[in-house]
Amino acid sequence: MPQAAPSTVRTAPAGPSSPTHGHSRPGIVLATVCVCQLMVTLDASIVNIALPAMGQALGFADSALPWVVNAYALAFGGLLLLGGRIADLAGHRRALLSGLVLFGIASVLGGLAQTPAQLIAARAGQGVAGAVLAPISLTLIMVTFAEGPARARALGIWSMVTAGGSALGVLLGGVLTDLLDWRWVFFVNAPIVLVAALLALRSIPAVRPQRTGRLDVVGAVFGTTAMTVLVYGLMETDRHPWGSARTLGTLGAALLLGLAFVAWEARFAAAPIVRLGVLKVRTAWVASVIVTLIGASMLVGFYFCSLHLQNVLHYGPLAAGAAFLPFCAGTMAGSMVAGRLTARFGGRAALTGGLLLAGLGMLWFGGLDESSGYLTAFVGPSLVASVGIGICMVTNTSMGTSGVAPHEAGLVSGLLNAGRQCGGSIGLAVLSTLAVTATRHASESGDTPAAALAAGYDRAFVVTAALLGAAAVIAVLFVPRSKPGPKAVPQGEAAAAGEVALDEARDAAARR
Repeated sequence: MPQAAPSTVRTAPAGPSSPTHGHSRPGIVLATVCVCQLMVTLDASIVNIALPAMGQALGFADSALPWVVNAYALAFGGLLLLGGRIADLAGHRRALLSGLVLFGIASVLGGLAQTPAQLIAARAGQGVAGAVLAPISLTLIMVTFAEGPARARALGIWSMVTAGGSALGVLLGGVLTDLLDWRWVFFVNAPIVLVAALLALRSIPAVRPQRTGRLDVVGAVFGTTAMTVLVYGLMETDRHPWGSARTLGTLGAALLLGLAFVAWEARFAAAPIVRLGVLKVRTAWVASVIVTLIGASMLVGFYFCSLHLQNVLHYGPLAAGAAFLPFCAGTMAGSMVAGRLTARFGGRAALTGGLLLAGLGMLWFGGLDESSGYLTAFVGPSLVASVGIGICMVTNTSMGTSGVAPHEAGLVSGLLNAGRQCGGSIGLAVLSTLAVTATRHASESGDTPAAALAAGYDRAFVVTAALLGAAAVIAVLFVPRSKPGPKAVPQGEAAAAGEVALDEARDAAARR
């Protein structure tokens, strides 16, 4: 069986239809990974509707409230690749069950939190657990379903769950906050964890790990610390100007940590969590850049839409959550038609169209004000943006893994997930600062509090639309013309495999 690069998927050996690793119940395996993936994607957004209630109950400062979202995204994105490596070394079932237990404990502690620090720490704990669970879910699909129609169907279901989970999280967060209490956005994970654990025990055998090695803890520390310092520096720019010594020093430290991460991974790590040579494959680095911009847009969109509904239009949590129903439906619809659009028009056209559609929806959101009605000003942009997001998320994931060697697919998938999470953190940090600044200026100009808030949120939506437009330009310029999929890129995969072998040989020689 081919072995995975650090934190990568071990691809199933060739076989017409039989599952691998003794997974004799592929349907239950798929249900298990979808429950896990749904939970980790839900929790990226389920807190959004509950943020005002959390802030009021625990005494959050306005500038600190985004950390409830960012603590999860940073820990998740920063440790995602290391989490995949843990799964390789510990075994799939052991790692999955450990991740579920940690997620359940962190969720209960979050629901019991009495201070902002306790809540943020619990969210970080959820992110660490998610970083273990997310790579295993994709790995189990790859080793359970043989390459062909069965794996394609399983990946399609998994992608739809991933794309729709964030939108569904906002809806569920509103229902739980209004009908019960904001603490239930954490407590709800306990029964989900129990269901996933029972499914895992029934379907995933306790296979002894087939490889040994070391964890690249140094690389993980460099990467996660660099992202945390960067996001902190960006979020503080509303109080410390961009040219201040504090801001420049913080951003400079983040840059140095990022460079240290790259140097360590390229030259010194015995088992790097990121084999940088994989980014020589064009589809891999293009998809990573695009998904970073998509991640920023999605997280920012959910965050500011929920705040606009509650702080400007004065919706209660339940009404605000229900207001996201069109967004949920649109995301699911976009995910379902993405494959057909790719088959008919090609991957580049489908991806570009999805990005432009999402950007148009975000630009439409940029016209919201304190007098905007739900049916006339919210449903339309919700449908447009969500359909576009569903299309471009699924298409970009497919494109990103299509041009790499099979045993590198897991690594690229990890990079895409990490890029989406870290892009969301950076985007939220930057646009929260821009929104606060615009709100302050509008308030100083004499606008009412609601109008000032709307002005700040609108600024964030417009910049988000610009980010999606930039992603569309990147897609037009750099995405290959060929359609994604194994039939369309056999030569690319062969070339990628040769590059992988050559890069690995060079890395080994350099370390010697």
